[in-house]
Amino acid sequence: MEFLKELVAFLKTRKKYWLIPLIFILLLFSMLIVLTQGSALAPFIYSIF
Repeated sequence: MEFLKELVAFLKTRKKYWLIPLIFILLLFSMLIVLTQGSALAPFIYSIF
């Protein structure tokens, strides 16, 4: 949790608010890959990229 606190403090201090959607999308893609790993949906996910 300390990492997240430091990240939020950095974004506020440096006014890098445009990074928030980028981080959110990367987290969504990583969760999608982890959750579908080894499932029947994996070939369809890989064809998207």
